[in-house]
Amino acid sequence: MIPVPRGRGGWEIRTNGVLRFAALILVCAAFAASGCSSSVKKTPGLGAGAGAGAGMGESNLGNKGSLAQFKKGELGAGEGGPLSDIHFAFNQYTIEPQDDSVLKANAQWLEAHPNTNVQVEGHCDERGSEEYNIALGAKRAQSAKDYLVTLGIAPSRISTISYGKELPLCTEHTEECWARNRRDHFVVSQ
Repeated sequence: MIPVPRGRGGWEIRTNGVLRFAALILVCAAFAASGCSSSVKKTPGLGAGAGAGAGMGESNLGNKGSLAQFKKGELGAGEGGPLSDIHFAFNQYTIEPQDDSVLKANAQWLEAHPNTNVQVEGHCDERGSEEYNIALGAKRAQSAKDYLVTLGIAPSRISTISYGKELPLCTEHTEECWARNRRDHFVVSQ
């Protein structure tokens, strides 16, 4: 951290990239320790602080998760799975009224397929810091999980992961594009 003078006698603390990365690791570790993501299965060899971009939580998703699709250059190409995405307002993690029917349909599908699990991926638009968006994505994923649990889906069948702003569906700098990126994506696993 570097203290830098600010106008009128104040001071501002600036961090370099290494410290921001360390802060991101601490945020991820805090979520793992707090139980926010307690049901997330971790890829062998990765610790809780490995970070979202490292594939934490995708161990039995095969090629279905956003990270796997991103690595193959196909992010967004396989979005037509059995469960539908929901979207969020800017800087929000509350479930929107229009997504009530989407989550009810997702819950009905999960009830009809009791041997499947789902991972809820929280995503954000590009605005805001990496740390902030990782935390916001985690809250979005947790909101959807909590909602599905109120609809009768066992918490043990739902895991969460946050990708923050790291895996955008759309890379244009427009409100329409940002709205597409503020989402929870539901990935079915065995």
